[in-house]
Amino acid sequence: MDESISVSSIIDKLPPSWKDFKNNLKHKKGELTLVELGSHFQIEQSIRDMEKVSVGGTKTVTGSSVNMVEEGEFSKAGKGKRKFHGNNNKGSNKKPKVTCWKCGKPGHFKRDCRSGKGGGKGKNEAGPSGSKDPGKQSGLFLVPTDHSVENYCVSMISESFYVQDDDVSWWVDSGATCHVCRNLQWFKDFKPIEDGSLLKMGNVATEPIKGLGSVNLVFNSGNSLLLCNVLYVPGIRKNLVSGIVLNNCGYKQVMESDKYILSKHGTFVGFGYLNGMFKLSLDVSFVNNSVCMASTSSSNNCGKSELWHARLGHVHYKRMRDMSKMSLIPVFELNGEKCKTCMLTKITRQPFAKNINRDTKVLELVHSDLCDFHSTPSLGNKKYVVTFIDDATRYCYVYLCHTKDEAFEKFKIYKQEVELYHGVKIKTLRTDRGGEYYDPVYFQSTGIIHQTTAPYTPQQNGVSERKNRTLKEMVNSMLTYSGLSEGFWGEAMLTACYLLNRVPNKRNKLTPYELWHKKVPKLSYLIIWGCRAVVRLTDPKINNIGQRGIDCVFIGYPENSKCYRFYVIEPNDYVSVHSVIESRDADFGNEDRFTSVPKPTDTIASSSNFGTSDQVTVSPPEPTVPRRSVRARKAKSFGDDFQLYLVEGSRNEIEFQYQYCFNVDEDPRTYSEAMASRDAAFWKEAIQDEIDSIMQNHTWNLSDLPPGCKPLNSKWIFKRKIKVDGSIDKYKARLVIQGFRQKEGIDFFDTYAPVARITTIRLLLALAAIHNLVIHQMDVKTAFLNGELNEEIYMKQPEGFVISANENKVCKLVKYLYGLKQAPKQWHQKFDDVVLSNGFSLNQADKCVYIKFDISGKGVIICLYVDDMLIFGTDQDEIDKTKEFLSSKFDMKDMGEADVILGIKIIRGEHGITISQSHYIEKMLNKFNMKDCSPIGTPMDPTVKLMPNKGVTVNQLEYSRAIGSLMYAMLSTRPDIAFAIGKLSRYTHNPGLIHWQAINRVFKYLKGTMDYGLTYSGFPSVLEGYSDASWITNKEDHSSTSGWVFLLGGGAICWASKKQTCITASTMESEFVALAAAGKEAEWLRNLIYEIPLWHRQISSISIRCDSQATLAKAYSEVYNGKSRHLGVRHSMIRDLITNGVISVVFVKTQCNLADHLTKGLNKDLVKGSAIGVKVYQKSLISRYPIPI
Repeated sequence: MDESISVSSIIDKLPPSWKDFKNNLKHKKGELTLVELGSHFQIEQSIRDMEKVSVGGTKTVTGSSVNMVEEGEFSKAGKGKRKFHGNNNKGSNKKPKVTCWKCGKPGHFKRDCRSGKGGGKGKNEAGPSGSKDPGKQSGLFLVPTDHSVENYCVSMISESFYVQDDDVSWWVDSGATCHVCRNLQWFKDFKPIEDGSLLKMGNVATEPIKGLGSVNLVFNSGNSLLLCNVLYVPGIRKNLVSGIVLNNCGYKQVMESDKYILSKHGTFVGFGYLNGMFKLSLDVSFVNNSVCMASTSSSNNCGKSELWHARLGHVHYKRMRDMSKMSLIPVFELNGEKCKTCMLTKITRQPFAKNINRDTKVLELVHSDLCDFHSTPSLGNKKYVVTFIDDATRYCYVYLCHTKDEAFEKFKIYKQEVELYHGVKIKTLRTDRGGEYYDPVYFQSTGIIHQTTAPYTPQQNGVSERKNRTLKEMVNSMLTYSGLSEGFWGEAMLTACYLLNRVPNKRNKLTPYELWHKKVPKLSYLIIWGCRAVVRLTDPKINNIGQRGIDCVFIGYPENSKCYRFYVIEPNDYVSVHSVIESRDADFGNEDRFTSVPKPTDTIASSSNFGTSDQVTVSPPEPTVPRRSVRARKAKSFGDDFQLYLVEGSRNEIEFQYQYCFNVDEDPRTYSEAMASRDAAFWKEAIQDEIDSIMQNHTWNLSDLPPGCKPLNSKWIFKRKIKVDGSIDKYKARLVIQGFRQKEGIDFFDTYAPVARITTIRLLLALAAIHNLVIHQMDVKTAFLNGELNEEIYMKQPEGFVISANENKVCKLVKYLYGLKQAPKQWHQKFDDVVLSNGFSLNQADKCVYIKFDISGKGVIICLYVDDMLIFGTDQDEIDKTKEFLSSKFDMKDMGEADVILGIKIIRGEHGITISQSHYIEKMLNKFNMKDCSPIGTPMDPTVKLMPNKGVTVNQLEYSRAIGSLMYAMLSTRPDIAFAIGKLSRYTHNPGLIHWQAINRVFKYLKGTMDYGLTYSGFPSVLEGYSDASWITNKEDHSSTSGWVFLLGGGAICWASKKQTCITASTMESEFVALAAAGKEAEWLRNLIYEIPLWHRQISSISIRCDSQATLAKAYSEVYNGKSRHLGVRHSMIRDLITNGVISVVFVKTQCNLADHLTKGLNKDLVKGSAIGVKVYQKSLISRYPIPI
């Protein structure tokens, strides 16, 4: 009969008086064994026997989780007279039927026993009804402060559950009323007890108490716990810590399913883990040595049995008994002690119990192990493999590592991903004692229990060991079958893990993939690993004439992309050999194997694991160049929603794009996708926040649709807001109406809404550095919902929020909604009305700058960019007043001190203010696969002359994306790449290979200068400019290039590098055109600053430095020259600006002209000098202040 059926049958047959006991057993977690059931019976029977014992005719109230302390008489009369009492019932004269615990005879207690000493009751002892201590009436007794006690009691579980003695471990017993220790080496101070006191256990067994003292326990966390009044009982099997005593001492104990946490007054003390009972996690190294020394001091005297045992060569005592029965040796009695020599020489390993209890919750237990392949490096020179297996689902993650110390970093990556994916924390990590995970501070801070195996006992980490064996066997089989060399073991290992996650094991009926992802895997796309394939080139790499595919080897599946991974063996003009690419467009033919083995890129040494192979060298791939798409041969179908994804480069270059267990979801495109995603809970919260904001603003009313009207549809837009460090800040959901269906003149009339110029933001930051202004940032929640609607617009009810019983009604908009064409204009008008009514004035040079200053010079400046705003204040009080006012009018989010605005980091220190886009540049390099490119010192090669493309055109869309991404960095913080971007943007309509290579050069320059930032030190507090031109830089149309830059507070606030729209006949004319453009910008800057009251003195003329003497002469000359009549308007404008004192033109040498790099390509030294001149520095990662290089 099955053991579980037997247990259930026994429980059901218990008498009715055991009803509560039956219910407790039936509701216990897990299945009981017959041995455990017997232990529970003994405990319950012991408790019932104790309940029958009464004093004065009453019962003592106890429970199954509380053990009583019976205290005997004291050796000194009149001290601490504590007795075992219940609630006295004076009306009862019935004599209780009790049994003496000393002599075993019925009818009296031990204290009245006359057999032996200590039986009588002292004169000063209180009688049954004479106790005045309220603690005696409760039925619970604490351990007394002195040692004159006869009997104590501990839980029987500590004896029945464990069978082996343990000197060094300490176990928490919630039923014990005192601390008990069996090893004298633990005691700090010790006082012997010789009055015959006994320790009584729940099974009525007793052990003599030999002494009393204090013990100091040191946890693995470094904290210590001092236990006082610890009883020394050599006969008990385990050291016990009383949970009752800890509670009375003010300690807090948290007992979870498998974890025990001890704290006091909110301070963490230590923890333990479940092993039948909770075992404290202690540092017992100092006790182990003492125990070992004590064990060697035993006597070597041998009795008769020991003598014959030694004579017979230490045979087993059972055989000696058989020999004595056969009269071969004298009859003897065993003294019960084991032979020390046999213990030392015959000790064997304990059998490893099969783990039948398996975690059912994801991430309750994670197994991990590290495999060493250092003699056979894989692609990318990877020599180690680390695995992580979830115990509940058996879902496995595999990471390849260069060194062993990378394993712990891989665990942090694994932890962050899986915890975010499942929304639960990792409880326990089980590894061997390799040392790669030794970081107790980290595990303590994260709350993860790190379980380690015993030394040289890999069987205790059997899940990982068996998984590693399976993976290695699959790798050997895959390599042998495919014919590939052993250098591909890393790719085979990743593929083996990918496949095993989709194969059910013998314990689960479902696959690990289905248990982990909650969906059935599709396997129709699987291909034989290592087979040949012809891969179609991506659009940018396809020639109009010639081959459109390359020969490759199939080496695996990316975890997070619907495509295949290939190893290039026969290159063409644009894809080098030994490159790793990813694509879905491939022809596998008959999935043929190789007859000759291709060699991987890295040097492969001989290996005893896989055989031998010749050494090969690395061949670097050529830069990635996109080309026009050409229709390719039919490939395997992945579905209609599949997108082509191709990455080329070495194993290291694309590793960040295919980490094999790293899931990064795209933002949902529809409401249904959001609800079906793994982040559905976050998206629901974001959607509810958006709806709440809409309802609070009374954005619409439900009404019937008037005849002849057609309602507009709406759409949910989802976006993950990313922090500067790349982590997720928040989940954002926005309800957007489909305003593109509006008709001009019917649904809207005017749509213009101003936004702050990036130049204005930089100018205000420079002023903040000069005048030490406080800078804070705020965000307007649902800004467009604040505008008042003048037109009549109807919208269908939003998806997911259709009101029942009103499905046919529509939303009549009362206020504007995101997506309406006139919403930005109305929002800006609303903000204007509110702010200007509070005493702010509008800066006429930039309609998004609001100023409010009093007579004393205190005030604030608000710079608005749609719904983001920077607030500059002379002190914190002015900032707080403005925030309070804005929060009373709009739903605002206070973001504190300004940190990031429009993707630009603002770093403030003692040396000024630095703005940087290092995080944006890094993201851009990743986007265009240039993360691992080699840095270059110049953004443009001055020896290369770019011309219009007359050959093969690369992908125009990809080229435009690259130009747009680079242009945002150039316009915001990087004037050093302005000329290169301006030049390359002229070829967007028909880019060629040389133009794409030039863009790659800019990426390489940014890779080396990623940490550069634009710095405003606050000095000098003078606005000055530089102007320059390069005559006929474009040979095809004979146009010139203008460049100018203005500085304030030590750094550049605005700059430009533009192609001149008119043809000039000389250098002077081109310089004059550039000067005229700089003059217009100077006039606008002067007007912007003029309305800011921070300038206490009259603004002097703005100096514009030019390196052309002829241009200076022309600017100050009033003579009209017919040879330059086409410059007449520009000449009149410059003359007017000079006459009115707006600008002054000053000569500067070409070497000192900071606008020189804006008109032409320069060498490395000149580029660095120009960057330093406009205060583009490298940021210091320690001091966070810009340091020139």
